[in-house]
Amino acid sequence: MAKPYEIIDNSGIQTAPLSDRKSKVSREAFGKPWRPGGSYSNFLDSLPDFLAASDLKAVIEAVVKAVNNQKPVMWAMGAHVIKVGLNPILIDLMEKGVIRSISTNGAAIIHDSEIALAGKTSEFVDQSLGSGGFGMARETADFLSKAIKSAEAKSMGLGQAVGEAILEDALPYAQDSIFAAGARLGVPMTVHVAMGTDIIHMHPDFDPKAAGAATHRDFLVFANLVSGLSQGVFLNVGSAVVMPEVFLKALSLARNLGAKVGGFTTVNMDFMRHYRPTVNVVNRPTMEGGRGIHLTGHHEIMVPLLAAGVLEGLAAAKADKE
Repeated sequence: MAKPYEIIDNSGIQTAPLSDRKSKVSREAFGKPWRPGGSYSNFLDSLPDFLAASDLKAVIEAVVKAVNNQKPVMWAMGAHVIKVGLNPILIDLMEKGVIRSISTNGAAIIHDSEIALAGKTSEFVDQSLGSGGFGMARETADFLSKAIKSAEAKSMGLGQAVGEAILEDALPYAQDSIFAAGARLGVPMTVHVAMGTDIIHMHPDFDPKAAGAATHRDFLVFANLVSGLSQGVFLNVGSAVVMPEVFLKALSLARNLGAKVGGFTTVNMDFMRHYRPTVNVVNRPTMEGGRGIHLTGHHEIMVPLLAAGVLEGLAAAKADKE
């Protein structure tokens, strides 16, 4: 019969008082029960001071600080942010001077202009792809093709040209367009197109040469904005590849030309963590100083929570000064 394996003799271990040990969790950082009728500030104060709740508070604080110190808050995003109904919130933040620029991919001008044209967007791809009907909306292609040609004629960036075209054509729902808001408020809007990814690229009137020149002008506008990002905040909301790649190149270009860009906060917001935003937004850009933060969650919940927290923080800061 086999003998039992030998066990270690733990009778001589050395212990230490719990009071002397450093701990990650203390009751002072616990969450607080909700009291009906409370304010949004009460809600933020009631969150436990751990992990994602701490990160949300840190992002709110960074944005409020940047706005109060007149430093830029740059908002980059994927088109899904538009598709989940957040245009009114972004426009409000633009009007209140919080968001100082918006940068996005080519799909955003499609969804935004469709909202301005018809008050609706986002087709059912699985219902139309089989028949070859996907992406064949006439008005969308006609309007954006005209705007792209206008950008070429005016030596203008794509984002600015689309916004101005929405206003000039007095589209029925222009008040709901972030690009129209940018043109109206003088907030830079840049569009970074990957050729072949957007439905308008299938249409015969689409001018790829004009689109390429316009989106490259937007890259140079974006790089110029990044050159002034020090002590500001860069948020990447829902762009898994395009905007993280564009941001990294723009930052390198700005620094190569002599801009001392550092000490900023970067934030990646999405419903899951991807490799490219992690390295190109959160990690690499802040290696020379600053802080990178992940906020994981659905845009339709997280963006309103963030926006409300920022506006509450700005209101509180204003009240303290008065």
